[in-house]
Amino acid sequence: MPADFLALKAEAPIVPVAGVAIKDLVDSFDEARDGTRRHNAMDIMSARNTPVLSAVSGVLLKFHNSVAGGLTVYASDPTNRFVFMYGHLDSYKPGLKEGDVVKKGDVIGFVGSTGNASSGAPHLHLAITRNDNVKEWWKGTPLNPFLVYR
Repeated sequence: MPADFLALKAEAPIVPVAGVAIKDLVDSFDEARDGTRRHNAMDIMSARNTPVLSAVSGVLLKFHNSVAGGLTVYASDPTNRFVFMYGHLDSYKPGLKEGDVVKKGDVIGFVGSTGNASSGAPHLHLAITRNDNVKEWWKGTPLNPFLVYR
């Protein structure tokens, strides 16, 4: 495994959905989406409004709303090498703003099905990228979140 990936694993990220155990995670990173692209993320199924937790300590970089990802939070890790994308949220935790420092386990939002997610299948879309400039939170090399927890 590359050194950066091992460094991320050493941060011991927690499963970012309250009540979901590592054994319940399913690898959906390489699944096809829209027939033309790879998923590049892991979906964590859960009941709507289940708290979404910061997987690692870091900084909230961007609150974003898009057609695909819906309500999304982008956050860095403490080293600013990795960006975590928490997508399809039903809502953000009230009072949070871009630039806030969060600790591992802090609530940042709530599971939903915004964006292109099926309304009948609320889940957290978790993507992780290796990024050399977190000010460009939308860029980076995708890493398989499932492997971070294995």
